Amino acid sequence: MRVGIGYDVHRFAPGRKLILSGVEIPYEQGLLGHSDADVIVHAIMDALLGAAALGDIGQHFPDTDPEYEGISSILLLEKVAQLLKENHYSVGNIDAVIIAQRPKMMPYLEQMRKNTAAALGIEEGRVSIKATTEEGLGFTGRGEGIAAQAVCLLEQV
Repeated sequence: MRVGIGYDVHRFAPGRKLILSGVEIPYEQGLLGHSDADVIVHAIMDALLGAAALGDIGQHFPDTDPEYEGISSILLLEKVAQLLKENHYSVGNIDAVIIAQRPKMMPYLEQMRKNTAAALGIEEGRVSIKATTEEGLGFTGRGEGIAAQAVCLLEQV
């Protein structure tokens, strides 16, 4: 068994869609990034790649490559799933948390879990996605952006 941890952060920017785990969330701003800036999927991908000792998302999907400009991070997660398969790993479980003062995430969490599990080709019960605020503290608490953390367990097959 191998354990990985991932972390990501993106600032809010006007004129962008807010996409989290493939779910478009109605909000006045989106997250700034080269891809769709899906902060929770980025944290999950880094956890998975780290657990498999396969580098990180910047190595596999550099923000200098025009191929990845505006791309859905769910598509990138599917590519990570293929890398894991090629290296003989299966996902035991993922536990992830979105850190944001707003918008409220509760109505979207179940669909986020479904999208993540589908992209990885695993059962929904192996994916946990939660959300929390920071009680107004820090950049997320001031509503300047969103952070995410993820841990995962991989098994060699």
